[in-house]
Amino acid sequence: MFEHFFQCPYCWEEISVLLDPSVRQQIYIEDCENCCNPIEFVVSFHENELQAFEANSIEQ
Repeated sequence: MFEHFFQCPYCWEEISVLLDPSVRQQIYIEDCENCCNPIEFVVSFHENELQAFEANSIEQ
């Protein structure tokens, strides 16, 4: 597992997520551990290296 730190697009707090580099392309939704708003994650790995990471707000 790979720990990645980022800023929540809602509350701007720095939080972390655990990413699995064995899955090359990932899109999933997880709630912010601070403000509980849903965040869409778009992640890609190449040869176990993080290539792209996006944490997007989901307009409700």
